[in-house]
Amino acid sequence: MNDKHLPRLAKPKNFIENRLSRRRFLAHTAIGTACTTVSPSALAKRKFKLNYILSSSMYGTLSLEEIIPEVRKTGATSIDIWPRVHGNQREQMEKMGHEAFSALLRRHNVRLGCITRYDLGPFKLQTEMKTCAKFAGDLLICGGSGPRGLKGAELKKAVKRFAEQLKPHAAAAEESKVRIGIENHSSNLINTPDSMKWLIEFSPSKSIGIAMAPYHLEPQGQDANDMANLVKALGDRLLMFYAWQHGMGCTKKLPKAQELLQMPGRGKLDFTPILSALRSINYSGYTSIFMHPVPRGIPILPTASKTTAEINRARSYLEKSLG
Repeated sequence: MNDKHLPRLAKPKNFIENRLSRRRFLAHTAIGTACTTVSPSALAKRKFKLNYILSSSMYGTLSLEEIIPEVRKTGATSIDIWPRVHGNQREQMEKMGHEAFSALLRRHNVRLGCITRYDLGPFKLQTEMKTCAKFAGDLLICGGSGPRGLKGAELKKAVKRFAEQLKPHAAAAEESKVRIGIENHSSNLINTPDSMKWLIEFSPSKSIGIAMAPYHLEPQGQDANDMANLVKALGDRLLMFYAWQHGMGCTKKLPKAQELLQMPGRGKLDFTPILSALRSINYSGYTSIFMHPVPRGIPILPTASKTTAEINRARSYLEKSLG
């Protein structure tokens, strides 16, 4: 009998499934092969973006009801809450009540990321850790108290002593699932690149890190390339980056155009090398577009909408420099 007259048998179900599975496997393999032709570093560069946070002090003592709706307009998803004298939103939180504050955040799809407490310093933060954690915040910012004007071996010794004093507070922060960012403030012990690097060296707990402010580095003669090298040295211990330059300073009243030279894209500091360094370490901490007005406690510009517009102008500069 000729084979062509034989009835055609149905292929078993598992044969069809196996054939489909093989096709799927080959398709996925082809996709995977295509992906591997792109280097991991290229993928990281393509995906990298800054994690913006909005500092409430940029709006002076305007109400939380006015500020929270502005957060997402600035490209941020989180807010950094400041107390007096720079703002008063931390006090407003208590006055309105935590439930009302939480509801306000939810209404505008904003999260609490950070609370800044220079007024408390590094050794009085433990109660604030609980408040921050209550709202799922993960960072507290303060200065690094201690003697000023030290250099060399004396500075290193003082930083080591400061790191030892921080240990119980680092343990409390770990327990609360928050971190402590020490800003390189000019009036504090931790204010130079060496002091920042030594603090990280002497503080093994990753709950202690740095809030880096170029504003305070420029008067020391640090340029953008020096700051970029510092970013790389700090690595994953960099918790907050203030997109903030010195301009003409923030200690005396100036015409507004001169005061605004602190903002990215207005003063002389080229942020490009710093941004490139942030990308090279795949920086995932917060970035705050920042300045201080004179006097403290007023918005950087007269209204919330004008303040937001200025932040967005600076953000556009950063994004172009990053690109």
